[in-house]
Amino acid sequence: MEITISGMILCAVTDDGAKMNGIPAFIMKSEAARQEKARLLSRILKGAVHDVGDGVLIVVRH
Repeated sequence: MEITISGMILCAVTDDGAKMNGIPAFIMKSEAARQEKARLLSRILKGAVHDVGDGVLIVVRH
């Protein structure tokens, strides 16, 4: 039996940790670093990346 998590935010990649509360957050200062980290995490976690603005990217599983 395979157990999967769906319909939730898995983690965030942001420029400021104070913007996140209650989920794992990766702090990256440059936009290029945030994009790359989010891309890698989405592949590892089998999720999708969404840019929610203000320097925050979230990785979700639909």
